[in-house]
Amino acid sequence: MEMRFTILASGSTGNASVIETGDARLLVDAGLSARKLEQLMELRNVDPRKLDGILITHEHSDHIKGLDVLARKYELPVYANEKTWKAMERHVAGIPDRKRHIVKTGETLVFGSLRVASFPVSHDAAEPVGYSFSLDGLKLSFATDLGYVSEKVMENIIDSDVLILESNHDVEMLRVGAYPWNIKRRILSDVGHLSNDMAGEALARIVAAGSVRRVYLAHLSRDCNLMELARMTVESVVEERGYSLEDRKIRLMDTYSDRPTEWDAVGFD
Repeated sequence: MEMRFTILASGSTGNASVIETGDARLLVDAGLSARKLEQLMELRNVDPRKLDGILITHEHSDHIKGLDVLARKYELPVYANEKTWKAMERHVAGIPDRKRHIVKTGETLVFGSLRVASFPVSHDAAEPVGYSFSLDGLKLSFATDLGYVSEKVMENIIDSDVLILESNHDVEMLRVGAYPWNIKRRILSDVGHLSNDMAGEALARIVAAGSVRRVYLAHLSRDCNLMELARMTVESVVEERGYSLEDRKIRLMDTYSDRPTEWDAVGFD
């Protein structure tokens, strides 16, 4: 059975992805308006009525903006940990109790043949998480919205075949940019966002483990990064640590804030 995915949108203006197998289909985050999410799903022939649920990483608006409307319209179950439910309560008041599922961080959920595990990440939210999806020995992991890659995060993503990894900002662009200092300090902190250099450092460790085939650089800042710069920096840091992405046949992949990626199958080279 195949596991495939599309990143509908990624960035500070909104985040959402679809993962599907032959017997399961899930939405991760719903950070754009319900209408926009419907439009993006239509571009990839995803019928929201056939979703088995929505998984939420954390309560920030760029991850839950369309959640209430979408979940109510299609009567979809929503999965999040207890602290996240409490933090987003006023934004999702319309979701009925019977559709609210509380998931303990670290717990593994099963949807058909697909296993989904959450893991804690460091971000300025109530109890933010990343997710790993496993099917028949293949693994897809999401690690975005984190200030640094902890050992717990690394433990959960290091054996991924495909990784969606935050590469939010270029440090120098951020420092000289127009953001107020308090915003810059937040982004640079351990509960902020991963820089291009930090993404490269994390990827070097993952490359050393030997299983990853593709890495999607995600959640790029609209004001403090460029996709070309992110790719160049990440690859350069990995090479400085003694590894060649080209020699190991590992591809860095783009994500977009305004359009979905093509469908990609985990395990396909």
